[in-house]
Amino acid sequence: RLDKFGFPRGYLMRQKQVKGFQTGDRVRAIVPAGKKTGSHMGRVAIRKTGSFNIQTEQGAVQGISWRHCTLLQRGDGYGYHQIPTIQP
Repeated sequence: RLDKFGFPRGYLMRQKQVKGFQTGDRVRAIVPAGKKTGSHMGRVAIRKTGSFNIQTEQGAVQGISWRHCTLLQRGDGYGYHQIPTIQP
């Protein structure tokens, strides 16, 4: 991605994994308190700081700590989505 002047907006991290997670993994985050309280499930984008972005069906949730995340599935290069089930 480039800024309005044509310069690169970001850079690549030197390490592929942070705290055992890598971009593309499917995770469930259960956040107990704060602005983003609740359960979030989706694809993770990692940051070196250990604070992740989670892309859910409702949109992106930014700044979730790695401590709240549980790995559901390793990123294998394919895109997945979940179909919600109807509870009787």
